[in-house]
Amino acid sequence: MGTDPIKVATKQAVKQKIAQSVAFMQQKRNSSLTFLYGESIVFYRVGLALFLVAGLSSCGNLASSGLSGTGLKFGANVTPIREIKPERKNQATVYIQGKVEKQAPLMKQWAYQIDDTTGKIWVVTNQKSLPEGSQVVFKGKVRYRSIPLAGKELGEIYLEEE
Repeated sequence: MGTDPIKVATKQAVKQKIAQSVAFMQQKRNSSLTFLYGESIVFYRVGLALFLVAGLSSCGNLASSGLSGTGLKFGANVTPIREIKPERKNQATVYIQGKVEKQAPLMKQWAYQIDDTTGKIWVVTNQKSLPEGSQVVFKGKVRYRSIPLAGKELGEIYLEEE
């Protein structure tokens, strides 16, 4: 009745090939999605999240972002100059950071007045010719020199670089 067996066979072969192609594409898509949505992706996501947090936190001040309360303290060992007390027995080792304001040559050393916007302190060091205005970091022992004058104590604290 007008159904050509060759046309029917051709249609069935085309349908079978299309079905095979669709099945192959779905299999490939599922295998690539297994990588994206499988259990192993959890490690990639966690690693990426940690990488992003570390990268973003290195770009800013952690104290202002609220992360300093987590026990992470960066730059915590730099002591503001205003917190260094003029005690005779105070010989703690501290780090200070600031700008060189003045310099004075000594016999075999140099003395630099450092300003960190909280105060000023003199630092005695072997470093020569630090330019005024340069940013520096020193590690040293806090020293106190007593200068009694007319019944008054005019002592001065200074830092001796280690």
